[in-house]
Amino acid sequence: METNEPIDRLEPEERALLDRFQQGEEGAFEELILPFETPIFNFGLRMCGNREDAQDVLQETFINAMRYLQGFRGEAKLRNWLFRIASSVCQKKHRRSKFAPERELSLTQFYDDGDGAEEFDVPDERRLPDAEVLGFELSDRLNLAVQGLPKKYRIVLLLRDVEGLSAKEVAEILAMSVPAVKSRLHRARLFVRQELKPYLTGRAAS
Repeated sequence: METNEPIDRLEPEERALLDRFQQGEEGAFEELILPFETPIFNFGLRMCGNREDAQDVLQETFINAMRYLQGFRGEAKLRNWLFRIASSVCQKKHRRSKFAPERELSLTQFYDDGDGAEEFDVPDERRLPDAEVLGFELSDRLNLAVQGLPKKYRIVLLLRDVEGLSAKEVAEILAMSVPAVKSRLHRARLFVRQELKPYLTGRAAS
């Protein structure tokens, strides 16, 4: 028998806290949302490039979560729902980080047409190296390369390779098709690797 009831994607503990909040227990909001404070802040920091903007992203995300949580029914994972809000906040920010490159590096050779939904004959499924296990210098160069990406590529790269979300989850968060996500991710990875190549080649030679 088919049903039109939405699938509840919340964890049991999250569902209990959400029910308490929606029944008027304001303290349940903090218990429900605070576990995501650090991931959202770090996401904002990588997207915006400075701590002040990252703090703004965190604050605006939580304010919007408070505003809309009363009507949230658990149709999406809570983490993904919060990243959807944070992504929207990040995309509206225009101030350039003082640590970002003077110009936004060119992605001309990687630009897509339309929504970039074409498939690749040899898809590159390798994720970028984890900055936490790299040396400080290489980690800094990796972060600068990511900052050089236009936002529409950077946000896909961060959600997929840093936050570990699936292509389908990223597509849902950004209201894109899965092929478009894969296309932008492929180009973003190529671009970052190209930016790191001279440094890595130099280290290998030395």
